[in-house]
Amino acid sequence: MELCSSTTTTTTTPPFLRFKSPLISPTSYLSLSKPLLQSNKPTLYLSQKPSPSSRQFSLLQHPSPRITIPQAASSPSAVALDTVKDPLPADIQVTETQEANSRVRLSVEVPSAVCDDCYKRVINEFMKQAKVPGFRPGKKVPESILVSFVGKQHVLKATIESILKRTLSHAMFSVTGRALKDSIRILTKFQEMEKTYSSLNLLRYDVIVDVAPEVKWIPEDGYKNLKIIVEIDSDIDAERAAEQELRRRHKSLGSMRIVTDRGLQIGDVAVLDISATTSDQDGAGVQKIPSAESKGFHFDTEDGDKVLPDFLNSVVGIQRGETKSFPLVFPESWRQENLRGVHAQFTVECEELFRRDLPELDDSLADKLLPGCTTLEQVKESLLQRCKEVEQTAKEQATDNAILDQLRKMIEVDIPQSLFEEQGRQLYGSKLLEIQANMKLSEQQLASLSSPKAVNEYLENQKENIAGVINQNLAVGDIFKRENLQFPTEELVTEVENSIAEFKRHKQEYDEERVKEQVQEILEGAKVLEWLKEHADIQYSTR
Repeated sequence: MELCSSTTTTTTTPPFLRFKSPLISPTSYLSLSKPLLQSNKPTLYLSQKPSPSSRQFSLLQHPSPRITIPQAASSPSAVALDTVKDPLPADIQVTETQEANSRVRLSVEVPSAVCDDCYKRVINEFMKQAKVPGFRPGKKVPESILVSFVGKQHVLKATIESILKRTLSHAMFSVTGRALKDSIRILTKFQEMEKTYSSLNLLRYDVIVDVAPEVKWIPEDGYKNLKIIVEIDSDIDAERAAEQELRRRHKSLGSMRIVTDRGLQIGDVAVLDISATTSDQDGAGVQKIPSAESKGFHFDTEDGDKVLPDFLNSVVGIQRGETKSFPLVFPESWRQENLRGVHAQFTVECEELFRRDLPELDDSLADKLLPGCTTLEQVKESLLQRCKEVEQTAKEQATDNAILDQLRKMIEVDIPQSLFEEQGRQLYGSKLLEIQANMKLSEQQLASLSSPKAVNEYLENQKENIAGVINQNLAVGDIFKRENLQFPTEELVTEVENSIAEFKRHKQEYDEERVKEQVQEILEGAKVLEWLKEHADIQYSTR
């Protein structure tokens, strides 16, 4: 029964804001309640120090997820880069071309001197390994005989592979410190390289690589003068919430009595059968509204403000066995978009009607209302204090989220495709983990949801959201670098130790370096928000 209004309280707290040790644990997994705060930091290749624009913060992650999200398909072949440079007998020529999505094309030409040297190495290696009939082990075999024995085509392929392996790290020199890990692709087909090498005794190939995106603030340094308006739900008002909680506890101590001699009043509970249809205002005809249908719906009149507006007023006075029909309009803020503004005709039948028989609210109920309390005043004070803590936490959550949402709108970033796909797969993986935690998926269901088709559909449908995640995280990382923010080293050490201890307690494997990186990024994110709140103009409004 979809009668409840959708204007509820604040969003979930970013985990890096108010953490309790350990920061990283085997039982933690990414929550989709605030997907904007989740990201993997793009790993830089050949980088001694991370580029300012490449820093991101990532949140708690499941260390060994049981769900594997396939890598996005890509036509060019991925290349594992050897970071140790092998000296070359001659210089190679590299032409760099900037492309969209923070991508760089490197056109490489390897001269004959380098190709010949690689060829000699390949021949020497085959010489050591090949067992040519008629020649004792270790005996030098004439090159022509060796090539004939191994196969000319095989030698050709091995030579080109050797050239690529030796020259690629040299070709990548201009993007050192900017290239994102696992984003390097050789575009030139192997057959084309074979043809060029065979005819010209040199090698040409094109490499495409994603680089760390540059963060552009609009306006420049705009984050230093943030003006934030934070909307706070009236439901979290401490005094109001404490009164409601006291009332809820009081009601739980009472009993229900059947009403037969009057109609529904405020304070009663009714069991209702509800159905609804659309009004034929636009000539589309009358249609049922399945989500508004319910049999045996227990309606507490004291929760009337939490259902469809005017529903309570329309059913007040209804008696047991009576049926009422009345029109209502779904508000524009309704959770289901397809029902917003819809004119509906409701039909309600009252199956049962109850009144509450409550004990007198005095000191004698104190311990039952809140164990440990001896007076009603103690109960009220304790509940109010708890609600104030909740109110403060919710206010901080709303503030943090408002700041982060503002940051994502203040930067321009040319997002690399590899980073987009990585972020998207991570978000999709966290979604599957959440589904798996809430309901046990069969192997067939899991395989279907983890298929490349399902992943690609998610990436396509969630483009805007994924880009927002990346923008926000890059913005936070950029601020941490620009403002030279720091946190105590001992805090990092302590949190890393706590997290590792948690892994060990659960007998889970972990990468100590990755745990350290994650903890550091979490602490950085918290430090940035702390700095922003100190320097921002923050105003609060109640909705």
